[in-house]
Amino acid sequence: MHSFLMVNPLKHLDKLPKIKADVVTLNLEDAIAPLKKQEALRNIINFFKSGIKIEPKIVVRINPLNEGGADEIKALNGFNFLGFRVPKVKTKQEIIDALKLINENKELHISLETKEAFYNVRDWRVNNRFTTANLGILDLLNSLNMPQSLVKLNNPTIEYILSKFLLDCQSVGLRAVSFMYQDYNNLDEFKKWCEKEKLMGFSAKACMGPKQVEIVNNIFKMDTYQINRAKEIVEFFKKHSKSNEHGIMHPKYGFIDEPIYKDALLVISKYRNEAL
Repeated sequence: MHSFLMVNPLKHLDKLPKIKADVVTLNLEDAIAPLKKQEALRNIINFFKSGIKIEPKIVVRINPLNEGGADEIKALNGFNFLGFRVPKVKTKQEIIDALKLINENKELHISLETKEAFYNVRDWRVNNRFTTANLGILDLLNSLNMPQSLVKLNNPTIEYILSKFLLDCQSVGLRAVSFMYQDYNNLDEFKKWCEKEKLMGFSAKACMGPKQVEIVNNIFKMDTYQINRAKEIVEFFKKHSKSNEHGIMHPKYGFIDEPIYKDALLVISKYRNEAL
């Protein structure tokens, strides 16, 4: 899953069948005015009741558990969708409480947008149903008492935030979804962010609309060369390992030993997961 599209349930539910994102997040939180939250929740319930089939997986971004989120989980738990996304998490106990509320067939995602989550998320994976962290970089900067103007390409502070977030998530098996780029019409810079994040090791990014989705899907997908190289290396290594040769020269890819072989297996595994 590469593209995570945020959708306002007051406006765009009728467009979901045409969306090409891998994951659609129906937003009940900060983009919905307090007096409109119940209407947005009813729209989501009615959409699920309609039985309309769509290609993307659906996540519902609820409000904080103690600000209506717990009730939103109860209202939606019985429907068939991927999972819930909990915002503004500050403690491990909130992860535990959310998992208790959410049906066991659903995933838990969080918005990582507090300094507490930024420094502690790798200690919070108490259950495999907690699968995904979405970087809310603007809220995180505010929590750190830092200005949003720092969000610029090649800013070392932002590079550190992205790197720490990614490595902390990877170290405990969480999917790391990079931040949503707000300047929707600046597709050139959005593309540069995607290219940078892919180079860093990200495989997923939040999106604001179909144009961003298209860019993310094109940039983050695995290329044919990468996949074919991995398959050839695995076959080559297995063939020679039968003769107890674990360090051999490949005519095209150079020296192949066990670490190179393991990396090729990782590429193939990621490709298979991508195809699911």
